[in-house]
Amino acid sequence: MKTKLIVFFLCISLALPGLVGAVSEEDFKLKTTQNLINLLTVSPDDPLYHQAIHFSQGYMLGAYHYYEATISGPKGVKLVCPPASPPCRNDVTKMFVDWVKEHPQYMKESPVETEFRFLTQLWPCKP
Repeated sequence: MKTKLIVFFLCISLALPGLVGAVSEEDFKLKTTQNLINLLTVSPDDPLYHQAIHFSQGYMLGAYHYYEATISGPKGVKLVCPPASPPCRNDVTKMFVDWVKEHPQYMKESPVETEFRFLTQLWPCKP
């Protein structure tokens, strides 16, 4: 009986990292802002930690670079006006995660929409 109890607790302790805050393959599809937040806040102990962080930050940076490309022409309309010396990527990522946690109503929206909702609030362009 004692051996069964030890084996049971060992199995539970090994399963916990997979049950608590683990990133799933579904998160990498980035259908919702919640998926993006899951990737950005993944535990360093998660086996997919490096993939999750690089993928999610690459997604956000790629979306921003696409935005910059679309506004570069003469008819481009700027929505986001960051300072001349914007904070580093990790700082902006943390600011985004904190902002989303304060605005949970956007968790089911497209992550790119939430990203630009955040950026336009953080660095709006002055008319």
